[in-house]
Amino acid sequence: MSTDLESIHNHHEPAVFDAIRVAAGDYPLVVGNGLLPDVACVALNRLAPRYIRHRADLSFYLSARERSDDARAVADAVRFAFEFVQARRAMKARG
Repeated sequence: MSTDLESIHNHHEPAVFDAIRVAAGDYPLVVGNGLLPDVACVALNRLAPRYIRHRADLSFYLSARERSDDARAVADAVRFAFEFVQARRAMKARG
């Protein structure tokens, strides 16, 4: 019996990581302080988890509208996460 548990991952991870890379230039305070992993965690925690083994597992079952809604939710979560982490960093710096 195979126990290939490493093949399980959250469907949102690649989209969130890509969105972070795209937006990172707008948040030099976050990038310069090595906080991108924090941004990823905050963003992923704002999204409903969808665990899959293969990318096609979920994509096959999503309608075009669901894919669009998913992309919008990822963009919103990443934007929130950058703002949240940046604000927390600024508060800590004043502290």
